[in-house]
Amino acid sequence: MAAQLSAKNFKKEVLESKQPVMVDFFASWCGPCKMMLPIVDELAKEMEKQIKIFKVSIEEDEDLASQYGVMSIPTFLFFKNGKVIDQAGGGMSKENLVKIIKKAIK
Repeated sequence: MAAQLSAKNFKKEVLESKQPVMVDFFASWCGPCKMMLPIVDELAKEMEKQIKIFKVSIEEDEDLASQYGVMSIPTFLFFKNGKVIDQAGGGMSKENLVKIIKKAIK
């Protein structure tokens, strides 16, 4: 299961991570976010050796969403060495998300 981050632990878990990180910006009321939740949780477990996967609620941490220019949800940001290297958005199949993750962690 993907752990939820807040502004308090974002720097440590994402920006200072030695491992690539995917952050899922979501909201509890968002239909496509709810659809993606089980996929994101599965991938957090299946790919934990390759990439760390976290969630950020835009309702609880709107400053983080604003800081990274998140305009729609779900938005998936991919970080490497503390920098955003890729992003994707919207509902998609597990296979498509895996393709994007694999491209981001090369």
